[in-house]
Amino acid sequence: QVTDLQERLRRIPNVYDNGPTDGTYDPTLTAAVARFQLWYGIRGDEDGVYGDDTRRDLESRTGG
Repeated sequence: QVTDLQERLRRIPNVYDNGPTDGTYDPTLTAAVARFQLWYGIRGDEDGVYGDDTRRDLESRTGG
């Protein structure tokens, strides 16, 4: 599941460019999730937390 998140974030320009896809939810990934949330105005999840609202938005932008 984390690897899927990493792969999807890499498809969004300038959010997680060349970030690892090793399945580790590390500070780099947390920062990328927070950046995605900020840039796309996602509310409902804590900063850097890959919750339901963030997941739905990311999946809609990266092909479900």
